Amino acid sequence: MRALYVLLSYIAFFFAAPILLLSRKTRMGWKERLGFYSKELCLEKLNGCIWFHGASAGDLLSLLPMVKLMRQQCPERKIVLSTITNSGWLMAHRRLEEHVDAIVFAPWDIEWVARRAIRCISPGLLVLEYTEVWPNLIWEAKAHGAKLALTNGRFSEKHLSAYQLLLTLSGISLSTFDAMMMREEEGLKRARLLGARPESTVVTGSTKFDVLADNSTEEELDTLRNAFGFPEDARIWVAGSTHEGEEALLLEVFQRLRLKFQTLRLVLAPRYIDRVDRVFDLANRHKLKVKRRSQAVSEEVDVVVLDTMGELSKAYQLSEVVFVGGSFVPRGGQNILEPAAQGRAVLFGPNMKNFEDCVAVLVGRGGVQVSNKENLEKVLSKLLAQSDELWRLGKMAQAAVEQVSGASERNVRLLRECLETHGD
Repeated sequence: MRALYVLLSYIAFFFAAPILLLSRKTRMGWKERLGFYSKELCLEKLNGCIWFHGASAGDLLSLLPMVKLMRQQCPERKIVLSTITNSGWLMAHRRLEEHVDAIVFAPWDIEWVARRAIRCISPGLLVLEYTEVWPNLIWEAKAHGAKLALTNGRFSEKHLSAYQLLLTLSGISLSTFDAMMMREEEGLKRARLLGARPESTVVTGSTKFDVLADNSTEEELDTLRNAFGFPEDARIWVAGSTHEGEEALLLEVFQRLRLKFQTLRLVLAPRYIDRVDRVFDLANRHKLKVKRRSQAVSEEVDVVVLDTMGELSKAYQLSEVVFVGGSFVPRGGQNILEPAAQGRAVLFGPNMKNFEDCVAVLVGRGGVQVSNKENLEKVLSKLLAQSDELWRLGKMAQAAVEQVSGASERNVRLLRECLETHGD
């Protein structure tokens, strides 16, 4: 069956390559995606390194606390970080570069590409995130003698048969993994149904809950505040990680709220930087004074479009209330924990299927789920009229995140056990 999977992966890549080459998410770094890493990287003594892989920016943020702990506890080990999306690569260079020895694009899951990547990086431990089960990469890593681990593991009921088909076709079993660290009990049961070994499969929780508040200095926050160009008495509403179709709704709500709260100002942070111009034009069409964060301040504005990487966390700290996007469209939500961890009341829409665990933590504890734009306007209007309530919800949200933290430490302890049994 493995030979069939290898053949199918070649065929699938042949047809998918043009799409991948043109996609805004994957069009960078094609040499590395084909396993052609720099000569300097391949010549560097990475043998026995720890290789962390997360598909996107959100996955890498979940890995951040683990990477920091591994750097502290295993200083003798090199750490390599890989990702699939362009935004993940850019974010990694801004948020994780100081904690790792190399940041690369992950190889496409084609046999000879995966083999070349494994031979170059030569990991002692390959740590995959979430549902990143890539059969060829796993096969080649195991053949190389590396230990395998999955963190923040999650296998949904809906896709269980698809996972089973993939594992059967590829000749890979979850029993190959030396450690499988699942988010919740249901995920553990499904992993064992798919072949994971009971003794190596445990529930450790989600490291997303360990993404701590941004440690920005007052000087950094003042710089961003001044760059916004808002008046000194502005009450800032930040809408983070927004997607196509959401900004128009948010701008309508903002305009109506301004009739009641004249000092209210809005920061729009689109999930993808290449949508900034579109969002800027949309705000203009709403007859609002708008600027990009990177533009010089020439006059006071109503709306700022965040067009820089790595500053959303700071923007949350400057806000009075937060809305997190990807939740009014069929995207499945975005990370609602980051603003919560910084003591902000967090609002989000009905579509949060990819972040149900986060919703369970925050709803009723500083997080408010709204059903539509009318409901959003109603809730915001009520909260903005009660500053003390906004403050109370923010503190509740922060406490809720702190109560469920600790998965990173549990995971790192298991990863170190894997390394200690590695015969190198």
